[in-house]
Amino acid sequence: MEEATKETRGNEKQEVLRNPLAYERVGKLIAKFAIPAIISMLVNSLYNIVDQIFIGQGVGMLGNAATNVAFPVSIICTAIALLLGIGSASNFNLESGAGNQERANRIVGTGLSMLVICGCTIAFAVILFLNPLLNIFGVTPDILPFAQDYLGITAFGIPFLILTTGGNHLIRADRSPTYSMACILTGALINTILDPAFIFVFHWGIKGAAWATVIGQVISGILVIIYFSRFRHLELEPKMLKPQAEFLRAIVSLGMAACVNQIAMAAVQITMNNTLRHYGAESMYGTDIPLACVGVISKVNMVFMSICIGTSQGCQPLWGFNYGAKNYGRVREAFRKAFQISLMVGIIFFLCFQLFPRQIVSIFGTGTPEYFHFAERYFKIFMLMTFFNGIQPMCSGFFTSIGKAKLGIVVSLTRQVIFLLPLILIFPVFMGIDGVMYAGPIADGAAAAVAVAFAVKELRVMKRQAAFPAGSAE
Repeated sequence: MEEATKETRGNEKQEVLRNPLAYERVGKLIAKFAIPAIISMLVNSLYNIVDQIFIGQGVGMLGNAATNVAFPVSIICTAIALLLGIGSASNFNLESGAGNQERANRIVGTGLSMLVICGCTIAFAVILFLNPLLNIFGVTPDILPFAQDYLGITAFGIPFLILTTGGNHLIRADRSPTYSMACILTGALINTILDPAFIFVFHWGIKGAAWATVIGQVISGILVIIYFSRFRHLELEPKMLKPQAEFLRAIVSLGMAACVNQIAMAAVQITMNNTLRHYGAESMYGTDIPLACVGVISKVNMVFMSICIGTSQGCQPLWGFNYGAKNYGRVREAFRKAFQISLMVGIIFFLCFQLFPRQIVSIFGTGTPEYFHFAERYFKIFMLMTFFNGIQPMCSGFFTSIGKAKLGIVVSLTRQVIFLLPLILIFPVFMGIDGVMYAGPIADGAAAAVAVAFAVKELRVMKRQAAFPAGSAE
């Protein structure tokens, strides 16, 4: 019996060593997994950006403001998708790295079924409580009819949005990053083609943009279903799709950091909208201009964050698998490269935001002089620490990937909840609407400093573990 156990463990160890994540060059692996992940994130953000551009050109400023008011629902959907998708993928990588393949497969089954259940539940809730939700999100009387049309229609795409966002993490974990990218890219291309047709040719206005988004999401979701039906590498039997509490707890544990970060973003977005509405009314800008401007700028910032988060997601299989296999040197090397990429991308976007704010905003339609004045100031002040902004989400993803769930949650909370939320409530009391702008760079700088401090500490621990493995004599 003992010899059989040793043989099984030996076979599992050999299987781990044969996995490319254990031996291929780190830079090559990051490129292989991160580039499709970045493209997927960028394309996913196009759903909102393309809508914003065509709505701005075809509907106007109130249409852009409506998408901003409805945006918290997208954030909440992403939060649930990341809770289940990243949680399942992280557990899958860690268990696979440790040689526990059957358990890893069962975790994926629970994750997939919960994505479907949660997607349908949220869609039903949004449709049922549409108007109360819009009032909570900070809608104004002029924006309300546009927001009702947009959110009322896009709610039907929520189950497919959640399945696509969460399912693509599992597809990447299953070593198919290119297929994952294709799922997102196909839906976004369809959305991009249908947007101008529905808005300008059929004259459906903001309803056309909403239906284009839903159709793109449905196509992407169907591709995810096809992958797990026909093309997967892992063994997934129908009985594994029944949710199990044991696996769900493990998924929630490692997915909570990304989920909390998104929920915090939604809370900040809602608070921001209401703050801008209140203090905008007391300023030269009025209530609608700040809501429209911040909506545009938040979508532009999604492009930057997509690259940083995509880098982190691309590194997730590399971090998780090698940490589970105790290859700490490879984990540390992958983190250093991800850090360098995030910093370099941050510097590029910082320069764009500081040098070309008006040109960027002009892409999303025309506006009054006050509209462009507010947008330029918001870009230059609120986004002042952009060169540091990619570090915090990258570190949070790193901690989640190596199973440090609590640390990942703490890091994910720093910018949105611990720093930014209190500041956007306190500063405007003394500075008016400008207080919202100055809250941004202070929160960004503090969050990056905390993330770096925790990361350095963890990397040093891994360095000692690599030098003195458990059971060896120091």
